[in-house]
Amino acid sequence: MKKFTLLLVLLRFTFATAATDTNAPAWLTRPLSLADCLNIALAQNATILKAKNDLEAQYGVVVQTRAIALPQLKATGQYKDTDRNVIESFPKAPSTPNQNWNAGVQITQSIYQGGKLMAAIRAAKVTKEQALAQYQSTLADTLLTVRLAYFDILLAAEQITVNEASVNLLQKELDDQQHRYDAGTVPHFNVLRAKVSVANARPPLIQAQNNYRIAKNNLANLLGYNLPREITDNIPLNLTDGLDAAPYQINLSDALQQALDQRPELVALRKTEELQKLNITDASSGYKPNLSVFAGYNWFNAQFSPPVDLTHDINGWNAGAQVSWDIFDGMLTHGKVVQAKALYQKSKTAVDEEMRNVELEVRTTYSDFLEAQEVLESQKTVQAEAEESLREANARANAGTGTQLDVLDAENSLTQARSTQVQALHDYDAARARFERAIGAGIVQNKTTKP
Repeated sequence: MKKFTLLLVLLRFTFATAATDTNAPAWLTRPLSLADCLNIALAQNATILKAKNDLEAQYGVVVQTRAIALPQLKATGQYKDTDRNVIESFPKAPSTPNQNWNAGVQITQSIYQGGKLMAAIRAAKVTKEQALAQYQSTLADTLLTVRLAYFDILLAAEQITVNEASVNLLQKELDDQQHRYDAGTVPHFNVLRAKVSVANARPPLIQAQNNYRIAKNNLANLLGYNLPREITDNIPLNLTDGLDAAPYQINLSDALQQALDQRPELVALRKTEELQKLNITDASSGYKPNLSVFAGYNWFNAQFSPPVDLTHDINGWNAGAQVSWDIFDGMLTHGKVVQAKALYQKSKTAVDEEMRNVELEVRTTYSDFLEAQEVLESQKTVQAEAEESLREANARANAGTGTQLDVLDAENSLTQARSTQVQALHDYDAARARFERAIGAGIVQNKTTKP
């Protein structure tokens, strides 16, 4: 419980810090690594902040659940003023006061409620663990989204570079053909063909530039920033990391086992299953007696002992025990037990179903990762070969043994090779990120990452 309380204090501090940072987009002027973006998202992403609020709300549920097992202290008091005309007194007896007061304090402790007390203590602990697992699940999903958004920006930036290089190459070819045409060595058809190639190369560049703008807007939104109104075209984000092809090896069977052990969704569902089992004990407690003890102290004004006034009080303590047993409650308890058992079976089925879904997700993302790895491996030498092919095509064309079409084909092949290489790098990083999320890599058990 101390760890859980400390966690909530840290969350409140993080929330307060993020709330005071609304109009200070320092990220616009400083380099941002992927780690920087993840840390900013931890502090300011709306989904994560709402998940933190849900975690605090669940702490309230924990306190309420555990309350049944703790002693209850209650204080009461009353003052009453009555019309003397409605007070009846015995003949020759002292008159009954028309003003009365009483006060008391009593502590009550449940001793036995048919297993309900121990179930409540256990349920409080399980509820806390369930809330943490649900928070971790939201955290993992959001951070994965941030990573993918970061990779999308890098991909769009590289695509801009590739398409700009393509336009420049084709523009150079157009200029060369124009000079040749002006010299009378090539027909006008060559110039027209070069112009068409340049025109065809511009739409992919425009699309890449648009993708770049959209990707940066998406990342800024995930980081929880309200973009300044004066920025209407292109957010000046400065990302420092690049697309990475670092090797990553893991055995599929190990990955499956790791996912079943660490995926927070499974942890949360297993805790739900525990809670539903405890609910059976709670419902069955209606069949058994309840025993509690109490002790208290009371004060009240004297009614008959002289002097009869408000200042003359009587006080004393009391203590005792109380037992109650619902012999027949109209089958209310039976209905609760039937409901609890059905919900428990449903929760077990949900765990089994989620385990199958997790295994399917691991196998799917693993297969996607292998595909991305193989595609990336296949592209290692393609770009160099395409550059050499373009050089040879230009050399043949200059020597008169090649055609303009050979040069244009070589230039298109080089652009395609560069584009495929960049896309393969992005797909590799994205596939690895999804696979790591699927196996629960980086999930911290029973605590959250401090922003």
